[in-house]
Amino acid sequence: MKNKGELPIDREFAAKLLEIALKKGADEAEVYVKTSKSLIVEVREQKVDTLESSFTAGYCIRVIKDKRLGFSYSADPAEIGDVAGKALSSSEYTEPDDYAGLPQRPGASPKSVSPGIFDADIVSLPEDTAIENALLIEKSAFDEDSRIKRIRKASGSFGISNTYILNSKGIDSHYSSTGCSASITVIAEQGSESQMGWEYEGSRFLRDISFEQVGRSAARRAVQLLGARKIPPSKAFILLDNSVTVDFLGILASAFSSESVQKKKSMLAGKTGELVVSPRLNVIDSGLLDRRLGSKPVDDEGIPTTDKVLIKKGVLEGFLYNTYTARKDKVKSTGNAMRGGPAGLPMVGPTNLYLEPSSGEYTTGIKELVKTMDKGLYVLETMGMHTANPISGEFSVGVSGLWIEGGEIRRPVKEAAVSGNILALFRSALMIGDDLRFYGNIGAPSVLIEGIDISG
Repeated sequence: MKNKGELPIDREFAAKLLEIALKKGADEAEVYVKTSKSLIVEVREQKVDTLESSFTAGYCIRVIKDKRLGFSYSADPAEIGDVAGKALSSSEYTEPDDYAGLPQRPGASPKSVSPGIFDADIVSLPEDTAIENALLIEKSAFDEDSRIKRIRKASGSFGISNTYILNSKGIDSHYSSTGCSASITVIAEQGSESQMGWEYEGSRFLRDISFEQVGRSAARRAVQLLGARKIPPSKAFILLDNSVTVDFLGILASAFSSESVQKKKSMLAGKTGELVVSPRLNVIDSGLLDRRLGSKPVDDEGIPTTDKVLIKKGVLEGFLYNTYTARKDKVKSTGNAMRGGPAGLPMVGPTNLYLEPSSGEYTTGIKELVKTMDKGLYVLETMGMHTANPISGEFSVGVSGLWIEGGEIRRPVKEAAVSGNILALFRSALMIGDDLRFYGNIGAPSVLIEGIDISG
């Protein structure tokens, strides 16, 4: 892990930077180091369109001096002394903060490598095999149906990273992790009509990804929407595909951040102990799920990650915390300090956030969910989810999917729209599918919702 022929950016380097900062006068100091190696393959017409192999290494230091926060970062190990000095100098320009401070070492140290997040098969994956996997995504989409005429993008990504976190209060953590993903966007054509389909799979482990299935699934999604037409406005059931449920849960995710709550920018602020969604739903955050992309032994401050029930039987139980927000609320960190990389301070974010039924009696297969619908829309795609308001929860999105009558799929639907409030939407949940699926670090099953206004 050497950079520019200089010192390796590793634990020994982090310890040296920590020592320098303390000698320069920091009351407390923390070093965060991240090294990553990745391979991204994009293909088009069964040829490699983009092949990008990269190695990145960076580090940062956070210091507390007279209750003032200082921060600096670099990718160059030769700047180790300057980075420590800049962090201390920057602290002179910040206001004293009684809540500023670094976490203490936890009682038990996490394992250096978690078996649930590291796959040696990704580390040893030959470049030729990675290319073959990406080509298979595209080929399988074309093979699935002759109406698939174009591939907008087919790609596979494979990576390994090492993370080191050391601070002056005893935290000394390291873990290695891997990750891979496959994605594709396809275009199906029939006459003058075209429809788009998209699919994605991601995991810490290579064997969890079916590159062939990703292509075939995207093709089926596009083809089943061919012949779609508009529907008149109605009030009916909607069945959210698990990918769509994930879209809505992704908007709700920021509301669980204690930072958002403290800034009064959360739709859940002041609602602890209240029924906020259907009692048939639980929402959980866990960094301990094997193989999931959001899993890791410690958060980005070195605090062990845990399982947290945020909503239990519809009732809001609590929020996600890092060290700083926990001190403000006089509670313990939940192990949810997250950084976008060495260039940023730790914020608050989920590890693996997912929705599940609060009881097995509310769970059934997707075919059974369709059969329960007298009249309604099976929503397969949304458009404009980025316009939803994460503070109020208000949304108005375009949707496409399949119209259902008498428990049977009748025809594809286009250019419909649904609007409302995300909490109200989840309060109307009747049944939950048994098809929990993660897209990145957010997971959800299909969910049947009653009494929704659908505009044509």
